[in-house]
Amino acid sequence: MGEAISRDLTPDERSRIQAHPSYNADIAPTSRAQRTWNVWHIAALWVGMAVCIPTYTLAAGLITQGMNWWEANLTVALGNTIVLIPMILNAHAGAKYGIPFPVFARASFGVLGSNVPALLRALVACGWFGIQAWIGGWAIYQLLRVIFPGLPPGNPTAHWPGALPFACFLFFWAINVYFIWKGTESIKWMETLAAPFLILSGLLLLGWAHSRAGGWGPMLSQPDQFDSAGSFLNVFFPGLTAMVGYWATLSLNIPDFTRYARSQRDQVLGQLIGLPTTMTLFAFIGTAVTSATLVIFGEAIWDPVMLVSRIGSPGLVIVAMLVLSVATLSTNIAANVVSPANDFSNLAPRFVSFKTGGLITAAIGILIMPWRLYANPEGYIFTWLIGYSALLGPIGGVLICDYFLVRGTHLEVAELFRTDGIYHYQGGFNLRAIAALLLAIAPNVPGFLGTIGACEVGLPWMTLYHYAWFIGFIIAVVVYYVLMMGHVQQPATSGRIPIGE
Repeated sequence: MGEAISRDLTPDERSRIQAHPSYNADIAPTSRAQRTWNVWHIAALWVGMAVCIPTYTLAAGLITQGMNWWEANLTVALGNTIVLIPMILNAHAGAKYGIPFPVFARASFGVLGSNVPALLRALVACGWFGIQAWIGGWAIYQLLRVIFPGLPPGNPTAHWPGALPFACFLFFWAINVYFIWKGTESIKWMETLAAPFLILSGLLLLGWAHSRAGGWGPMLSQPDQFDSAGSFLNVFFPGLTAMVGYWATLSLNIPDFTRYARSQRDQVLGQLIGLPTTMTLFAFIGTAVTSATLVIFGEAIWDPVMLVSRIGSPGLVIVAMLVLSVATLSTNIAANVVSPANDFSNLAPRFVSFKTGGLITAAIGILIMPWRLYANPEGYIFTWLIGYSALLGPIGGVLICDYFLVRGTHLEVAELFRTDGIYHYQGGFNLRAIAALLLAIAPNVPGFLGTIGACEVGLPWMTLYHYAWFIGFIIAVVVYYVLMMGHVQQPATSGRIPIGE
């Protein structure tokens, strides 16, 4: 991980790849001057992304599925330790060569074929963008209800949430669009400023719950609801897959950020410091506070927006809602805009810039009706998180196998932008990568269909689906490696531009 980062493209080299339709300035390799993110910038990025309402509800949702506080936190910590491995591995290419995720995917899927994993990742991000924008808008609506008590409570799971909640959603959506328009550098300073503020706010909420519940004993004494080890495992393994699936998104497009890292050391240490620690801490806050609500209110309140609206003190509620809004904004911009903006730009680089891709993401985020995706913790964990992990696990398997096992971390960066180079494969597509992807997704399809109630499937398929990310990742690595044996092309001597040696 200590390899030097690639050298800058010379003006002549850059002009030669600019002639190809697969190039634009937003997805071009970053220069050394642009690589300014140090350990703390990357750690702060993860704090800003991890400290958010979905992280809180992730662990709190496991409480509603029957776990006690330490079982839920162990599941979260283990899942985030596991996903940190592909996160750091995929980040390597971004830090070494300064390339974003969709360009990195060209090495394995082809210059045109990279649009397949890029669009799959982008569509998941659009779903998350809509969910986060809805959560932020819902927090604003609850804030208005504190100021104007006569407003109706609203129904976030309804087909139509109501005119005023929808207007609040659009208002928060517009704030996100502003940061899309300002560009990537606006994310860095926002995450750096928001990170300590958000952690402090979470600790204050934990302190409030501790005081109201009467100490740690009442807060953490709630037993689990399982009558056997088997019933626990039936929740644990799907929950673990959901925890991995939660950041399976960023484990693919992490090069979108590490392309700005000063070194491999900065990206590795930044992620080690920022991801597992923050996720585990904020998950503990979620589980502890949710357990405390059983003592304080007599019911488990897993949604922090609804919890804050019941605190009672208008001043405290106003401050808390503003904190929740900032947390949601910082996560949404970093986690759910950068990737799809680059992914849509990769689809038609000559016509779609980063800003245009971000606006496409924002538009789709409205059309998916996110209030329905976020309706309940069971659907959130078992349908949404595990469902898309069945798609993203295989993509990660192909990327990591190609970069480390097939190519030994060596890429010809200029070739990634050429429509007549070694990564063009057959008409722009590496059919071996597509085959590995489809074969790795296939075993999880029956379980997904059974989960959403589309058809009746047998227990073995449902059990297999509980391990969706792991099954897909492993199959993709094995199949892709076998299919690629003896098929790695080297660039022709003439016209070769060796970047990154």
